[in-house]
Amino acid sequence: MSDPLYDELLELALEAARRAGTLLREGRPADLGVAATKTSPIDVVTEMDIASEKLITGFLAEHRPDDGFLGEEGASVAGTSGVRWVIDPVDGTVNYLYGLPSWAVSIAAEKDGETVAGVVAAPMRGETYRAVLGGGAYRDGERLHHRPAPPLSQALVATGFGYLAERRAGQAEVVRTLLPRVRDIRRGGSAAIDLCDVACGRLDAYYERGLNPWDLAAGELIAREAGALTGGRPGEAASGELTLAASPALFEQLQPLLDELGAWHD
Repeated sequence: MSDPLYDELLELALEAARRAGTLLREGRPADLGVAATKTSPIDVVTEMDIASEKLITGFLAEHRPDDGFLGEEGASVAGTSGVRWVIDPVDGTVNYLYGLPSWAVSIAAEKDGETVAGVVAAPMRGETYRAVLGGGAYRDGERLHHRPAPPLSQALVATGFGYLAERRAGQAEVVRTLLPRVRDIRRGGSAAIDLCDVACGRLDAYYERGLNPWDLAAGELIAREAGALTGGRPGEAASGELTLAASPALFEQLQPLLDELGAWHD
């Protein structure tokens, strides 16, 4: 039986993501520019990131005023209910800035520190991915299942790169070593979408170092509920140090390899 609280959180996340997606798709200025930078000149924030987060937090606070928030663009409220919303108002901001379609709104709900509901809305794909803990993962109305594991040499693997030059250099070295061992490497520019693409069988695996909680919270739950394994270094959960998602048999091959290659450090 489904948990009524989880169902409520999911429905609120779906509506908040729908509203934010509409704002971002229909309200994007023709002359959209960078509003601010964060860790480096290429780690950008646009006015639409800020507007999307304000819309999401305002909607959720209206319906659940005692919940906490953690948002990429600064939302940080402790809350008193035991529920915290983890929000990426535009995952793939650089794609959005350049008019590329691979961006999403990512909203996860945690209960007492555990992710229990997640939504990733990709408006330019016309797709919304969702999951609740123990309830499976769905793309719109279709149940999602990861792709059966191929041999490592035939695996299509996605990754992403950080914003700091030193980290990017290390990540490039990992890719240089990994690329000859797999079918190919993809770099889409949205961690949330990459995790959902593992969930729906469009990718065999995805890994990245340097993700923040809002980058991975919803997508990681969706991938897990689609039957994929997720984690970080051997014996550890997915985190900013390393996030990996893949079908179980492929995960068991990739995790020690990425650990050996140093995908977890700069």
